[in-house]
Amino acid sequence: MACIAALLSTTAVQAEVTVLGWPGGPEEEALRAVTEIYNTRETVAESDQVELLLFSRDGFFDKLQADLAAGSDAFDVNLLATYSIGRYAPYLEPITLSPEAEAVFGETVLSTMQYDGQQYGVPTDLSMHFLYFRSDLITALLADPQAAETYAAIAQEHLGEALQPKHPDEWTWQDFAATALYFTKAVNPDSPTRYGTVLQMKNLLFNMMVFQSLPRAYGADWMNEASEITVDSEAYRTGLEMYKLLLDAGATPRDSLSYEFAEANAAFTSGQVAMMVQWNGAAASLTDAETAPATAETTESVAPPAGPDGRFTHIHGLGLGLNANARNPDGARAFLDWLSSEEAAVAYAKAGGAPGLTGSAVEAVAADRPDLVPLGRYASDHGFVMTGATSAEALSVYELQAREFTGYWGGTQSLDEALAATQAGMADLLGK
Repeated sequence: MACIAALLSTTAVQAEVTVLGWPGGPEEEALRAVTEIYNTRETVAESDQVELLLFSRDGFFDKLQADLAAGSDAFDVNLLATYSIGRYAPYLEPITLSPEAEAVFGETVLSTMQYDGQQYGVPTDLSMHFLYFRSDLITALLADPQAAETYAAIAQEHLGEALQPKHPDEWTWQDFAATALYFTKAVNPDSPTRYGTVLQMKNLLFNMMVFQSLPRAYGADWMNEASEITVDSEAYRTGLEMYKLLLDAGATPRDSLSYEFAEANAAFTSGQVAMMVQWNGAAASLTDAETAPATAETTESVAPPAGPDGRFTHIHGLGLGLNANARNPDGARAFLDWLSSEEAAVAYAKAGGAPGLTGSAVEAVAADRPDLVPLGRYASDHGFVMTGATSAEALSVYELQAREFTGYWGGTQSLDEALAATQAGMADLLGK
Protein backbone atom coordinates (compact mmCIF):
# COMPACT_ATOMS: atom_id res chain seq x y z
CA MET A 1 0.00 0.00 0.00
CA ALA A 2 1.55 3.26 -1.11
CA CYS A 3 1.89 5.96 1.53
CA ILE A 4 0.45 9.41 1.02
CA ALA A 5 3.86 10.98 1.62
CA ALA A 6 5.47 8.90 -1.12
CA LEU A 7 2.73 9.75 -3.59
CA LEU A 8 3.05 13.44 -2.76
CA SER A 9 6.84 13.49 -2.78
CA THR A 10 7.01 14.86 -6.30
CA THR A 11 4.48 17.61 -5.60
CA ALA A 12 5.96 21.09 -5.84
CA VAL A 13 4.79 22.66 -2.62
CA GLN A 14 5.15 26.45 -2.75
CA ALA A 15 3.28 27.28 0.45
CA GLU A 16 4.89 26.98 3.88
CA VAL A 17 1.83 25.42 5.55
CA THR A 18 0.57 22.31 3.81
CA VAL A 19 -2.87 20.90 4.65
CA LEU A 20 -3.64 17.29 3.75
CA GLY A 21 -7.27 16.45 3.02
CA TRP A 22 -9.36 14.50 0.55
CA PRO A 23 -10.83 15.62 -2.77
CA GLY A 24 -14.40 16.12 -3.87
CA GLY A 25 -17.59 17.00 -2.10
CA PRO A 26 -18.51 19.94 0.11
CA GLU A 27 -15.54 19.40 2.42
CA GLU A 28 -13.06 20.26 -0.33
CA GLU A 29 -15.12 23.20 -1.56
CA ALA A 30 -15.41 24.67 1.92
CA LEU A 31 -11.75 24.10 2.77
CA ARG A 32 -10.66 25.78 -0.47
CA ALA A 33 -12.88 28.75 0.28
CA VAL A 34 -11.51 29.38 3.77
CA THR A 35 -7.93 28.79 2.63
CA GLU A 36 -8.32 31.53 0.02
CA ILE A 37 -9.69 33.89 2.67
CA TYR A 38 -6.84 33.08 5.05
CA ASN A 39 -4.15 33.61 2.41
CA THR A 40 -5.43 37.12 1.67
CA ARG A 41 -5.33 38.24 5.31
CA GLU A 42 -2.85 41.06 5.84
CA THR A 43 -1.48 39.42 8.98
CA VAL A 44 -0.50 36.21 7.16
CA ALA A 45 3.08 36.30 5.91
CA GLU A 46 3.86 34.83 2.53
CA SER A 47 5.95 32.17 4.26
CA ASP A 48 2.86 31.05 6.25
CA GLN A 49 0.38 30.84 3.41
CA VAL A 50 -1.58 27.61 3.08
CA GLU A 51 -1.69 25.14 0.22
CA LEU A 52 -3.94 22.07 0.03
CA LEU A 53 -2.69 18.58 -0.73
CA LEU A 54 -5.57 16.26 -1.61
CA PHE A 55 -5.41 12.49 -1.61
CA SER A 56 -8.03 9.87 -2.49
CA ARG A 57 -10.62 8.99 0.15
CA ASP A 58 -10.04 5.29 -0.54
CA GLY A 59 -7.91 3.99 2.30
CA PHE A 60 -7.06 7.56 3.33
CA PHE A 61 -6.91 6.99 7.08
CA ASP A 62 -4.85 3.79 6.91
CA LYS A 63 -2.32 5.50 4.65
CA LEU A 64 -2.33 8.59 6.87
CA GLN A 65 -1.46 6.47 9.91
CA ALA A 66 1.42 4.87 8.03
CA ASP A 67 2.81 8.29 7.09
CA LEU A 68 2.43 9.75 10.57
CA ALA A 69 4.06 6.72 12.15
CA ALA A 70 6.96 7.02 9.69
CA GLY A 71 7.52 10.62 10.76
CA SER A 72 6.53 12.18 7.44
CA ASP A 73 6.88 15.94 7.15
CA ALA A 74 5.15 16.13 3.76
CA PHE A 75 2.23 17.95 5.43
CA ASP A 76 1.81 20.18 8.46
CA VAL A 77 -1.93 19.81 9.02
CA ASN A 78 -4.01 16.72 8.29
CA LEU A 79 -7.60 15.53 8.22
CA LEU A 80 -8.93 13.75 11.32
CA ALA A 81 -12.08 11.81 12.21
CA THR A 82 -13.56 11.42 15.69
CA TYR A 83 -13.45 7.64 15.65
CA SER A 84 -9.75 7.47 14.74
CA ILE A 85 -8.11 10.27 16.74
CA GLY A 86 -6.72 7.74 19.20
CA ARG A 87 -4.85 6.01 16.36
CA TYR A 88 -3.08 9.23 15.41
CA ALA A 89 -2.63 10.96 18.79
CA PRO A 90 0.92 9.63 19.31
CA TYR A 91 1.95 11.37 16.08
CA LEU A 92 0.04 14.62 16.55
CA GLU A 93 0.51 17.71 18.68
CA PRO A 94 -2.36 18.94 20.87
CA ILE A 95 -3.53 22.38 19.79
CA THR A 96 -4.97 25.50 21.37
CA LEU A 97 -8.05 26.88 19.67
CA SER A 98 -9.22 30.44 19.21
CA PRO A 99 -10.70 32.09 22.34
CA GLU A 100 -13.95 32.17 20.33
CA ALA A 101 -14.05 28.42 19.71
CA GLU A 102 -16.27 27.38 22.61
CA ALA A 103 -18.86 30.03 21.76
CA VAL A 104 -18.71 29.09 18.07
CA PHE A 105 -18.97 25.30 18.35
CA GLY A 106 -20.04 24.48 21.90
CA GLU A 107 -18.40 21.96 24.22
CA THR A 108 -20.07 18.88 22.73
CA VAL A 109 -18.87 19.55 19.20
CA LEU A 110 -15.37 20.40 20.43
CA SER A 111 -15.31 17.03 22.23
CA THR A 112 -15.46 15.24 18.86
CA MET A 113 -11.84 16.31 18.34
CA GLN A 114 -10.59 15.50 21.84
CA TYR A 115 -8.64 12.54 23.14
CA ASP A 116 -7.32 11.84 26.62
CA GLY A 117 -8.43 15.27 27.79
CA GLN A 118 -6.64 17.24 25.07
CA GLN A 119 -7.79 19.02 21.91
CA TYR A 120 -6.29 17.47 18.80
CA GLY A 121 -8.26 19.17 16.06
CA VAL A 122 -10.59 21.90 14.85
CA PRO A 123 -14.05 20.40 14.14
CA THR A 124 -15.04 21.19 10.56
CA ASP A 125 -17.84 18.83 9.49
CA LEU A 126 -20.35 17.16 11.80
CA SER A 127 -22.36 13.98 11.32
CA MET A 128 -25.33 13.09 13.50
CA HIS A 129 -28.85 11.67 13.25
CA PHE A 130 -32.30 13.12 12.68
CA LEU A 131 -35.68 11.46 13.06
CA TYR A 132 -37.32 11.91 9.65
CA PHE A 133 -41.09 11.48 9.47
CA ARG A 134 -44.06 11.91 7.14
CA SER A 135 -45.93 14.92 8.52
CA ASP A 136 -49.06 14.11 6.52
CA LEU A 137 -49.36 10.72 8.19
CA ILE A 138 -48.70 12.05 11.68
CA THR A 139 -51.16 14.92 11.23
CA ALA A 140 -53.88 12.53 10.12
CA LEU A 141 -53.19 10.20 13.05
CA LEU A 142 -53.35 13.02 15.62
CA ALA A 143 -56.65 14.27 14.22
CA ASP A 144 -58.46 10.90 14.24
CA PRO A 145 -59.91 9.66 17.60
CA GLN A 146 -60.66 6.21 16.17
CA ALA A 147 -57.08 5.89 14.95
CA ALA A 148 -55.91 6.84 18.44
CA GLU A 149 -57.91 3.93 19.88
CA THR A 150 -56.31 1.51 17.42
CA TYR A 151 -52.88 2.98 18.21
CA ALA A 152 -53.43 2.49 21.97
CA ALA A 153 -54.57 -1.11 21.49
CA ILE A 154 -51.51 -1.93 19.36
CA ALA A 155 -49.19 -0.33 21.91
CA GLN A 156 -50.85 -2.27 24.74
CA GLU A 157 -50.53 -5.57 22.88
CA HIS A 158 -46.91 -5.20 21.78
CA LEU A 159 -45.38 -2.87 24.36
CA GLY A 160 -47.54 -3.45 27.43
CA GLU A 161 -48.77 0.14 27.62
CA ALA A 162 -51.77 1.86 26.02
CA LEU A 163 -49.83 4.82 24.61
CA GLN A 164 -51.48 7.77 22.87
CA PRO A 165 -50.27 9.37 19.61
CA LYS A 166 -47.99 12.41 20.00
CA HIS A 167 -46.04 14.76 17.78
CA PRO A 168 -42.60 13.27 16.98
CA ASP A 169 -40.84 16.08 18.84
CA GLU A 170 -42.43 14.69 22.04
CA TRP A 171 -41.68 11.02 21.41
CA THR A 172 -39.91 8.62 23.68
CA TRP A 173 -38.44 5.50 22.10
CA GLN A 174 -41.57 3.66 23.28
CA ASP A 175 -43.64 6.15 21.25
CA PHE A 176 -41.33 5.54 18.30
CA ALA A 177 -41.94 1.80 18.53
CA ALA A 178 -45.69 2.21 18.96
CA THR A 179 -45.89 4.51 15.93
CA ALA A 180 -43.77 2.15 13.85
CA LEU A 181 -46.12 -0.71 14.71
CA TYR A 182 -49.25 1.35 14.01
CA PHE A 183 -48.04 2.26 10.51
CA THR A 184 -47.22 -1.37 9.65
CA LYS A 185 -49.66 -3.32 7.44
CA ALA A 186 -48.74 -6.61 9.09
CA VAL A 187 -49.83 -5.17 12.45
CA ASN A 188 -52.52 -2.69 11.38
CA PRO A 189 -54.26 -3.68 8.12
CA ASP A 190 -55.63 -0.13 7.80
CA SER A 191 -52.14 1.43 7.77
CA PRO A 192 -51.52 3.76 4.79
CA THR A 193 -47.93 2.47 4.61
CA ARG A 194 -46.49 -1.01 4.46
CA TYR A 195 -43.79 -0.32 7.07
CA GLY A 196 -43.72 1.95 10.08
CA THR A 197 -39.96 2.45 9.91
CA VAL A 198 -36.79 1.22 8.25
CA LEU A 199 -33.89 0.07 10.42
CA GLN A 200 -30.31 -0.17 9.18
CA MET A 201 -29.32 -3.59 10.52
CA LYS A 202 -26.54 -4.73 8.18
CA ASN A 203 -23.33 -5.95 9.79
CA LEU A 204 -21.65 -2.59 9.29
CA LEU A 205 -19.89 -0.34 11.80
CA PHE A 206 -21.67 2.84 10.66
CA ASN A 207 -25.04 1.19 11.34
CA MET A 208 -23.92 0.78 14.95
CA MET A 209 -23.50 4.54 15.15
CA VAL A 210 -27.14 4.97 14.10
CA PHE A 211 -28.21 2.44 16.73
CA GLN A 212 -26.23 3.98 19.64
CA SER A 213 -28.70 6.83 20.28
CA LEU A 214 -31.37 4.34 21.41
CA PRO A 215 -29.47 2.59 24.23
CA ARG A 216 -27.78 5.89 25.18
CA ALA A 217 -31.23 7.33 25.95
CA TYR A 218 -31.59 4.53 28.51
CA GLY A 219 -28.24 5.33 30.13
CA ALA A 220 -25.84 3.22 28.07
CA ASP A 221 -22.13 3.97 27.74
CA TRP A 222 -19.13 1.94 26.66
CA MET A 223 -17.29 2.43 29.94
CA ASN A 224 -17.97 3.86 33.38
CA GLU A 225 -15.84 6.30 35.38
CA ALA A 226 -13.69 3.41 36.59
CA SER A 227 -12.95 2.49 32.95
CA GLU A 228 -14.92 -0.76 33.25
CA ILE A 229 -16.75 -2.00 30.15
CA THR A 230 -20.51 -1.51 30.67
CA VAL A 231 -22.07 -2.66 27.41
CA ASP A 232 -23.69 -5.75 29.00
CA SER A 233 -26.41 -3.60 30.54
CA GLU A 234 -30.16 -3.17 30.72
CA ALA A 235 -29.80 -0.10 28.50
CA TYR A 236 -28.24 -2.08 25.64
CA ARG A 237 -30.70 -4.93 26.22
CA THR A 238 -33.61 -2.53 25.85
CA GLY A 239 -32.28 -1.10 22.60
CA LEU A 240 -31.39 -4.45 21.07
CA GLU A 241 -34.74 -5.97 22.02
CA MET A 242 -36.66 -3.02 20.55
CA TYR A 243 -34.92 -3.41 17.18
CA LYS A 244 -35.66 -7.15 17.20
CA LEU A 245 -39.29 -6.60 18.17
CA LEU A 246 -39.79 -4.24 15.23
CA LEU A 247 -38.02 -6.59 12.82
CA ASP A 248 -40.01 -9.62 13.95
CA ALA A 249 -43.29 -7.70 13.76
CA GLY A 250 -42.60 -6.62 10.18
CA ALA A 251 -42.40 -2.93 11.12
CA THR A 252 -39.17 -2.69 9.12
CA PRO A 253 -38.58 -4.58 5.83
CA ARG A 254 -37.73 -8.25 6.36
CA ASP A 255 -34.41 -7.81 4.55
CA SER A 256 -33.32 -4.95 6.83
CA LEU A 257 -30.37 -7.11 7.91
CA SER A 258 -28.85 -6.12 4.54
CA TYR A 259 -29.75 -2.42 4.82
CA GLU A 260 -27.51 0.59 5.28
CA PHE A 261 -27.72 4.28 4.26
CA ALA A 262 -28.77 3.91 0.61
CA GLU A 263 -31.31 1.13 1.15
CA ALA A 264 -32.95 3.00 4.03
CA ASN A 265 -33.29 6.14 1.95
CA ALA A 266 -34.75 4.18 -0.96
CA ALA A 267 -37.33 2.53 1.30
CA PHE A 268 -38.36 5.83 2.88
CA THR A 269 -38.68 7.72 -0.40
CA SER A 270 -40.78 4.93 -1.92
CA GLY A 271 -43.70 6.24 0.12
CA GLN A 272 -44.13 2.97 1.98
CA VAL A 273 -42.36 3.99 5.23
CA ALA A 274 -43.69 6.41 7.85
CA MET A 275 -40.43 7.43 9.57
CA MET A 276 -36.79 6.55 10.18
CA VAL A 277 -33.69 7.61 12.10
CA GLN A 278 -31.05 8.57 9.55
CA TRP A 279 -27.87 10.61 9.11
CA ASN A 280 -28.19 14.38 8.72
CA GLY A 281 -26.39 13.98 5.39
CA ALA A 282 -29.59 12.51 3.93
CA ALA A 283 -31.63 15.66 4.54
CA ALA A 284 -31.01 17.28 1.17
CA SER A 285 -32.04 14.26 -0.90
CA LEU A 286 -34.99 13.34 1.34
CA THR A 287 -36.53 16.81 0.97
CA ASP A 288 -35.75 17.27 -2.75
CA ALA A 289 -38.77 16.83 -5.01
CA GLU A 290 -36.56 15.45 -7.78
CA THR A 291 -34.90 12.73 -5.71
CA ALA A 292 -37.92 12.00 -3.48
CA PRO A 293 -41.03 12.93 -5.52
CA ALA A 294 -43.42 10.81 -3.43
CA THR A 295 -42.37 12.08 -0.01
CA ALA A 296 -40.25 15.26 -0.16
CA GLU A 297 -43.10 17.69 0.36
CA THR A 298 -44.20 16.10 3.63
CA THR A 299 -40.84 15.00 5.05
CA GLU A 300 -39.88 16.78 8.25
CA SER A 301 -37.26 16.07 10.90
CA VAL A 302 -36.64 16.42 14.64
CA ALA A 303 -34.00 15.11 17.03
CA PRO A 304 -34.17 11.36 17.84
CA PRO A 305 -36.63 10.23 20.55
CA ALA A 306 -35.97 10.39 24.28
CA GLY A 307 -35.49 7.78 26.97
CA PRO A 308 -35.35 7.81 30.76
CA ASP A 309 -31.91 9.46 30.65
CA GLY A 310 -32.87 12.08 28.08
CA ARG A 311 -32.73 12.71 24.37
CA PHE A 312 -29.51 11.90 22.53
CA THR A 313 -27.93 11.69 19.10
CA HIS A 314 -24.61 10.10 18.26
CA ILE A 315 -22.22 12.67 16.79
CA HIS A 316 -18.85 12.42 15.15
CA GLY A 317 -16.99 14.72 12.88
CA LEU A 318 -14.14 15.51 10.58
CA GLY A 319 -11.55 18.05 11.58
CA LEU A 320 -7.98 19.22 11.05
CA GLY A 321 -5.05 18.54 13.38
CA LEU A 322 -1.33 19.24 13.65
CA ASN A 323 1.32 16.76 12.50
CA ALA A 324 3.94 16.44 15.28
CA ASN A 325 6.61 16.38 12.57
CA ALA A 326 5.34 19.50 10.79
CA ARG A 327 7.95 21.59 8.99
CA ASN A 328 6.17 24.81 9.95
CA PRO A 329 4.39 24.15 13.25
CA ASP A 330 4.03 27.84 14.12
CA GLY A 331 2.40 28.66 10.81
CA ALA A 332 0.18 25.59 11.12
CA ARG A 333 -0.91 26.56 14.63
CA ALA A 334 -1.76 30.07 13.45
CA PHE A 335 -3.94 28.64 10.67
CA LEU A 336 -5.74 26.24 13.02
CA ASP A 337 -6.30 29.01 15.54
CA TRP A 338 -7.97 31.15 12.87
CA LEU A 339 -9.92 28.17 11.52
CA SER A 340 -11.61 27.83 14.93
CA SER A 341 -12.74 31.46 14.94
CA GLU A 342 -16.26 32.64 14.12
CA GLU A 343 -15.10 34.32 10.91
CA ALA A 344 -13.65 31.10 9.55
CA ALA A 345 -16.47 28.83 10.77
CA VAL A 346 -19.13 31.04 9.16
CA ALA A 347 -17.19 31.19 5.89
CA TYR A 348 -16.71 27.42 5.93
CA ALA A 349 -20.44 26.87 6.45
CA LYS A 350 -21.48 29.30 3.71
CA ALA A 351 -19.10 27.57 1.30
CA GLY A 352 -20.88 24.23 1.77
CA GLY A 353 -19.28 22.65 4.83
CA ALA A 354 -21.32 21.21 7.70
CA PRO A 355 -19.87 22.47 10.97
CA GLY A 356 -21.85 22.18 14.19
CA LEU A 357 -22.33 25.83 15.13
CA THR A 358 -24.03 27.62 17.98
CA GLY A 359 -24.69 31.16 19.21
CA SER A 360 -24.04 34.07 16.88
CA ALA A 361 -22.17 31.82 14.43
CA VAL A 362 -25.25 29.77 13.58
CA GLU A 363 -27.35 32.94 13.42
CA ALA A 364 -24.92 34.31 10.83
CA VAL A 365 -25.48 31.33 8.50
CA ALA A 366 -29.18 30.66 9.15
CA ALA A 367 -30.42 32.46 6.03
CA ASP A 368 -27.95 30.76 3.67
CA ARG A 369 -27.79 27.37 5.41
CA PRO A 370 -31.04 26.72 7.32
CA ASP A 371 -30.07 23.04 7.53
CA LEU A 372 -27.24 23.93 9.91
CA VAL A 373 -29.60 25.45 12.47
CA PRO A 374 -30.96 22.12 13.80
CA LEU A 375 -27.54 20.51 13.30
CA GLY A 376 -25.90 22.88 15.73
CA ARG A 377 -28.81 22.91 18.17
CA TYR A 378 -29.22 19.15 18.31
CA ALA A 379 -25.47 18.66 18.66
CA SER A 380 -25.28 21.10 21.57
CA ASP A 381 -28.45 19.89 23.29
CA HIS A 382 -28.41 16.17 22.55
CA GLY A 383 -25.05 15.18 21.07
CA PHE A 384 -22.86 12.54 22.72
CA VAL A 385 -19.62 10.68 22.15
CA MET A 386 -19.44 7.33 23.94
CA THR A 387 -16.63 7.00 26.48
CA GLY A 388 -13.77 5.44 24.52
CA ALA A 389 -15.21 6.32 21.09
CA THR A 390 -12.17 8.42 20.16
CA SER A 391 -9.71 5.71 21.21
CA ALA A 392 -7.33 3.92 18.86
CA GLU A 393 -9.66 0.90 18.79
CA ALA A 394 -12.98 2.74 18.37
CA LEU A 395 -13.64 1.48 14.84
CA SER A 396 -12.84 -2.05 15.93
CA VAL A 397 -15.36 -1.70 18.75
CA TYR A 398 -18.07 -0.64 16.29
CA GLU A 399 -17.15 -3.57 14.05
CA LEU A 400 -17.38 -5.95 17.01
CA GLN A 401 -20.77 -4.61 18.01
CA ALA A 402 -22.01 -4.86 14.43
CA ARG A 403 -21.01 -8.52 14.23
CA GLU A 404 -22.48 -9.54 17.57
CA PHE A 405 -25.63 -7.40 17.52
CA THR A 406 -26.62 -8.39 13.99
CA GLY A 407 -26.05 -11.97 15.05
CA TYR A 408 -28.73 -11.50 17.69
CA TRP A 409 -31.12 -9.68 15.36
CA GLY A 410 -30.61 -12.35 12.70
CA GLY A 411 -31.30 -15.17 15.14
CA THR A 412 -27.86 -16.83 15.07
CA GLN A 413 -27.24 -16.19 18.77
CA SER A 414 -29.13 -15.21 21.89
CA LEU A 415 -29.16 -11.76 23.44
CA ASP A 416 -27.09 -13.03 26.38
CA GLU A 417 -24.52 -14.51 24.01
CA ALA A 418 -24.32 -11.33 21.93
CA LEU A 419 -23.81 -9.07 24.94
CA ALA A 420 -21.32 -11.39 26.64
CA ALA A 421 -19.22 -11.64 23.46
CA THR A 422 -19.36 -7.87 22.98
CA GLN A 423 -18.40 -7.23 26.61
CA ALA A 424 -15.43 -9.60 26.41
CA GLY A 425 -14.34 -8.34 23.00
CA MET A 426 -14.46 -4.70 24.06
CA ALA A 427 -12.43 -5.48 27.20
CA ASP A 428 -9.83 -7.07 24.93
CA LEU A 429 -9.78 -4.21 22.42
CA LEU A 430 -9.73 -1.43 25.00
CA GLY A 431 -7.31 -3.18 27.33
CA LYS A 432 -9.71 -3.30 30.30
